[in-house]
Amino acid sequence: MAGGLFALLDDIAVLAKLAAASLDDVAAAAGKAGVKAAGVVIDDTAVTPRYVVGLSPSRELPIIGKIALGSLRNKLIFLLPAALLLSAFAPWAITPILMAGGTFLCFEATEKVIGAITSKADDNDAVAAADAKQLEDRQVSGAIRTDLILSAEIMAIALSTLDDQSLVNQAIALALVAVAITAGVYGVVALIVKMDDIGLALARRPGTMTQAIGRGLVSAMPVVLSALSTIGIAAMLWVGGQIIVHGLEQFSLTPIPDWIHHASETVRGTAGALGDAASWACAAFLSAIIGLIVGGIVAGVLHLVPRRH
Repeated sequence: MAGGLFALLDDIAVLAKLAAASLDDVAAAAGKAGVKAAGVVIDDTAVTPRYVVGLSPSRELPIIGKIALGSLRNKLIFLLPAALLLSAFAPWAITPILMAGGTFLCFEATEKVIGAITSKADDNDAVAAADAKQLEDRQVSGAIRTDLILSAEIMAIALSTLDDQSLVNQAIALALVAVAITAGVYGVVALIVKMDDIGLALARRPGTMTQAIGRGLVSAMPVVLSALSTIGIAAMLWVGGQIIVHGLEQFSLTPIPDWIHHASETVRGTAGALGDAASWACAAFLSAIIGLIVGGIVAGVLHLVPRRH
């Protein structure tokens, strides 16, 4: 995943710090943040398209628009004030909150894995048969809920580099990062989910090469969307697991973080020229395993709790 979410979040955090240096730097760094947002799309793009799969093509862009607005609302109305308040009054609470969010991501992804293994039909199928609008509302709600966790991680890491800045500069930098990331992520998501329509339009244009490209896009998109759905689940496990591992390290509960670090360094030493990539892949894989274990524990506990009917 080309460095993954956390490496790219570090870039975003640097941009946020540069943005806080002055008002001119804020504007300049915001433009750079929009470019860097393409990296975060690797994770968010893998998660988001599955929320429009199976819905009417005419509703794809409106749904992406709703999710984007919900994401922006998450960042600007809820997370930005919360981040500033926590930074000012309870910085110790940031890590536990992020760990709780990571646990939720692990749980959601594990539920999808369990459903795939048991061939359990998604509840959304039943809803779709009864009420398409209700299904759309549930999909949008689910996407915004997942986005809240990823957005919280983005805002928290950006904030962590701004502790020497004034409250006003922190707020401006975080707001511009939030807008840039949201525009970058959901602009690319919209392009991906409409790629089949673009392919169809190309297939109808004159020119053998243009038509071949168009037909190729139309044929490829079902496979791409299906693959992204699977990658999205893996990304949620990896990101959630890495948040938890990072939190354990912050609290000096180091056996698991140390094991992962040792394993990734061992892989780095044996992989030669591919050492950095192999080390990252090893750490990401082991973090995803931790995420799957945590998600499985939460899912097991919740399934044992009697449900009220």
